Amino acid sequence: MRKLIFFMHTSLDGFVAGPKGELNWANVDEELFDFVATMTDTADTALYGRVTYEMMQSYWPNAGKQPNASKHDKEHSAWYNKVSKVVLSKTMSEKGLENTTVIGDQLADNINKIKKQSQSLSGEKNILIFGSPSASQSLLNLGLIDEFWLFVNPVLLGQGIPLFKGVTKTTQLKLIESKTFSCGVIALHYETKPN
Repeated sequence: MRKLIFFMHTSLDGFVAGPKGELNWANVDEELFDFVATMTDTADTALYGRVTYEMMQSYWPNAGKQPNASKHDKEHSAWYNKVSKVVLSKTMSEKGLENTTVIGDQLADNINKIKKQSQSLSGEKNILIFGSPSASQSLLNLGLIDEFWLFVNPVLLGQGIPLFKGVTKTTQLKLIESKTFSCGVIALHYETKPN
């Protein structure tokens, strides 16, 4: 079965965004972008909450075509345009959306169906969820996230959107690996332990 893997930048004090959703504190560089590209190569589905999807959709479809597009912009734009997208939303409609499925109810049943699908001709590929703190919290409470990549940034925000606000289910994790980047970010890779 395919894995649902959660990717998130976090501050050292556990915030995923500032009070107004700002992410200007997150350290990213070519080394980190190249590392994330190795993860996107293993995935053929991207899962988002509505807000994150709308933000991604406003940038990534054309980012690689811009005259000043970086290597990362070109690569991630190409990946974004070809992968299947799943959006968790009770207010969005699939009408007019390409290669996008909207899930508004029966979250566990619908996500488990997607996990059981093998969309890739080269074998099973994973489902990645980038950001989307509210959607991630719902998935976590239902025990649907299989692995976590937390990119811990060397900054204390003091306030903002908490990483795991509203999580009510205890989830045991096992550290698989960690990686330190020259920009000061430490990536922690966990898998969930079976209950």
